[in-house]
Amino acid sequence: MRQRILGKDLTVSAVGLGCMGFSHAYGAPTKEQEAVGLIRQAAETGYTFFGTAKVYGTPDDPHQNETLVGKALRDCRNRVVIATKFGIRFDQTSSEVNKPLVPDSRPEVIRASVEASLRRLGTDYIDLYYQHRPDPNVPIEEVAGVMADLIREGKITHWGLSEAGEETIRRAHAVCPVTAIQNRYSMMARWHETLFPTLEELGIGYVAFSPLANGFLTARYDAGSRFEQGSDYRSVMPQFTAEGTEKNRPLLELLHNIAAEKNATPGQLSMAWMLCKKPWIVPIPGTRKLQRMVENAGAAEVILTPEEVGAIDRALDRMEMSEVFGGSRIAKR
Repeated sequence: MRQRILGKDLTVSAVGLGCMGFSHAYGAPTKEQEAVGLIRQAAETGYTFFGTAKVYGTPDDPHQNETLVGKALRDCRNRVVIATKFGIRFDQTSSEVNKPLVPDSRPEVIRASVEASLRRLGTDYIDLYYQHRPDPNVPIEEVAGVMADLIREGKITHWGLSEAGEETIRRAHAVCPVTAIQNRYSMMARWHETLFPTLEELGIGYVAFSPLANGFLTARYDAGSRFEQGSDYRSVMPQFTAEGTEKNRPLLELLHNIAAEKNATPGQLSMAWMLCKKPWIVPIPGTRKLQRMVENAGAAEVILTPEEVGAIDRALDRMEMSEVFGGSRIAKR
């Protein structure tokens, strides 16, 4: 697969693999042996960038995802980039399907988190360590200072911010250079495009999570699609409702038409659109199927001209769409 550079020097595959879905948020978790095998196959296919987090897990094993990723990539550790995250826990007292997030980036919590993640991943360093969400109770300068210490100690090599805004990014970067932000981004979720000038100025990469709007932009779902109640976040996402599917029909038609012209799938076209915007954007979709992994990797081979990207942007600007899932609710600590 083609490669891209995040920040100054972190080389990753042009499309990453988000591993969350093997353990969390998309119905019953994948069996461990199957998940480990699929992650290994992704590495053999050309993926070198794998994303996880300490909170991705099951009720029985709340941190399972890091363990899976560590087992899968142990034999090729020196050839891959592993990203994980710190700084939140789920509010397990909530009855919501998509549990609220409770930020906690106190220095002592970060210290404990990095040691636990290193153990679960079976490695002595983390390539990219994100603050999972900003913590209103801890100044970002304090968090950045801890990151600088961890880099000096060799426990992490790069760090980043997830779902952060411009002011937070600038303040953090001034203390310890930020390699990448990981924010939501897709044709249905474009609100972070306002950050592009700042990222370009500072030399920070953009890792786009949910680049397919939680799978909706693959165009493989319709009003009859059903999701496991209680454990699959899509069961409560507005883009997957019957009303949402109907409202988004023009968007899916646009995807189908342009994808056909490019000999691509709608999902590939959705990611090619962002890949061709900036050389420092890297989508990191998740999937639990080898066929989809191969398909997603192929998005890096779909080329759109600046004029074609601009035409898509203008069409999206004019298009009425449903609401799209915009992220978990943040609760107070």
